[in-house]
Order: sequence, then structure tokens, then C-alpha cells
Amino acid sequence: MNHLENLKKMMTGEIPEPPVAQVLGFKVVDVEEGRVVIEIEASERLHNPMGTLHGGILCDIADAAMGYAFASTLAEDELFTTMEIKLNFLKPIYESKLRAEGKLIKKGATVGLLECHVYDENGSLVAHSTSTCMILKGNSKQKRVKK
Repeated sequence: MNHLENLKKMMTGEIPEPPVAQVLGFKVVDVEEGRVVIEIEASERLHNPMGTLHGGILCDIADAAMGYAFASTLAEDELFTTMEIKLNFLKPIYESKLRAEGKLIKKGATVGLLECHVYDENGSLVAHSTSTCMILKGNSKQKRVKK
């Protein structure tokens, strides 16, 4: 089964979300090749000491949306890793349902460029992120061995 099919099964609940999604509470809500949308309920449980949503949560959901979007374009024997990520915080969040829309901008033979817009429940842009990902060749069923 390819990565796109796995993402669609994750969205419908046929297969479980990865551990990080379970811990943070985000869900895939829309999937197509090169585009994935994730939602999360941002509440007090995810606040930083200042009383707003911790910035790392925004980075996590943006990274996941972009990573899933990139994965949706890969062959079965390909994996990827994020080489670089940048995130612009545009407004503080206290409590809101957030929507992270990740999409592929350009895919080459070994590297891809992605972007993500994160919106609050009113449709206001909360954060903008870009990411560079690198394709890893190999058998995705066996994953990568730690060295």
C-alpha cells in the first residue's frame, strides 16, 4: 500500500494516527496527493508559561501537515526526512480549533519544498511555515535502521 492510501486510511480511522498525533491530539481531516489538512483543538493543556499556545505545537502541526503532504507523493520504497523548517508566528492563540493546510510547492528527484498555513477557527492566519524535505530511497516496510 502506498503512502497516500495510508494517509486516507488514517483519516478514516482504519489505521491509527502516529504516536505524536495521539499525544498532541491532532487529526488528518483532508488528504489528496501533495496536500494534507490537519486539525487540533488548542486548549489550556497545550499552553506555555505565558498562557498561550506553545509555539512548538504550531510547529508540530505544520511539520506534520507538510510531511504528510510530501509523503503522499512518494513511491512505496521511498521515505523522507525534514532537512529544514521555518515558522512565522502571526498571532497568539489561547483556545481555538486550528487547521494546518500543508501543500507541496515543488518536488525534485531528491528534495521537495512545502508550505503550510495554519488558521484559527475564524479563518484568521495564525502561522506560516515552509519546509525542505529530502527523499530517502529504501524499503519503507523495513523502515530505516538506527546506526
